[in-house]
Amino acid sequence: MCIRDSNYFGPKTSGPKTSVRQLADLADPALTPRIVFKVGSALLVGGDGQPRRAWLTALVAELAAARARGQDVIVVSSGAIALGARRLGLAKGGRGSLADAQAAAAVGQIALAGLWAELLAAHGITAAQVLLTLEDLEDRRRYLNVTATLGRLLAAGAVPVINENDTVATNEIRFGDNDRLAARVGQAAGAAAVLLLSDIDGLYDRDPRQPGAQRIPVVKRVTPEIHAMATGGSSSGLGSGGMTSKLQAAEIAGLAGMALGIIDGQPLSPMAQALAQGRGTVFLPRAARGARKAWLGGKLRVKGQVHVDAGAARALAGGSSLLAAGVTQVAGDFARGDAVAVLGPDGATLARGLSEYDAAECIALQGRSSHEHEGILGYAPRSALIHRDQLVLL
Repeated sequence: MCIRDSNYFGPKTSGPKTSVRQLADLADPALTPRIVFKVGSALLVGGDGQPRRAWLTALVAELAAARARGQDVIVVSSGAIALGARRLGLAKGGRGSLADAQAAAAVGQIALAGLWAELLAAHGITAAQVLLTLEDLEDRRRYLNVTATLGRLLAAGAVPVINENDTVATNEIRFGDNDRLAARVGQAAGAAAVLLLSDIDGLYDRDPRQPGAQRIPVVKRVTPEIHAMATGGSSSGLGSGGMTSKLQAAEIAGLAGMALGIIDGQPLSPMAQALAQGRGTVFLPRAARGARKAWLGGKLRVKGQVHVDAGAARALAGGSSLLAAGVTQVAGDFARGDAVAVLGPDGATLARGLSEYDAAECIALQGRSSHEHEGILGYAPRSALIHRDQLVLL
């Protein structure tokens, strides 16, 4: 099958477009025609290691209602390791070691897929299991294959149920949390929004256990000040994400032109309650980019770093390519075509891009004017270290 560098969604969407401005808009099919729901382990699996069937049955009814009002639905579901750990009798919820987690996932994924298939079938909906690793969404060709598969499943009326492929994923090739996975899946599927069902009802200006903590209903952009509000890991002990991973997911979503919501998933029928009351946090999308730049902006791994001076930083902000004359330092071992981060004079990441040169060539060219490049390299050089068509500002 030939996969072109474009979305395969059919007529319903041509990429993420949204004018979401509040949490309730995530239930509006005109504003959110395609949405990703992420369900965490602590919501799906009880402390006894058994599925919370009553809660999940009510949630599936909400998903069916979303489809009935005209929304395409994708589910990113945790829970395989927790379910498998109980069946295998593994300590620490199956997370005592990588081998335990992989074994638990192998057993639990069958149970998890069966559970979703059974409950969705009660509403006449077909479930489709999709297991992904980090590389499936970081590698461009594999990413496009994921895009095509999701588009075809949705066009056929199925609900893709997605999880990280923990049975084969090692620490080096793992997302590590399903918050960022959900954002990347939404990007690949051309979704308008991602909704994270969590054990907290949104982002607070400080640790929500502290007196006077205030929930923030709308976030226009994830800034360093917003990151400073995040607390660490999940309080449940079952999941692997915390508010930090949710903010990273919001950044990925925003760069792809998607909104991202966080709501408390613990009550029965959590979406109806949270959206009706506006109780949660919604992160607004940024201006939508082309499909390739959205993919590049959402990449979680880069092979190196290129530091630039203030003049180059201003030129990049104005839409220019990155020229070698503005580069002050090169770090990492990367080849032509690899993704690298572009850092400004203060060390903050300004952009990501695909390098036109390998690391050794970048080091040789840094700080040098374009007319010097042929003499340094011994061949006619390319016009820029990173071309503006292969660069996305963050």
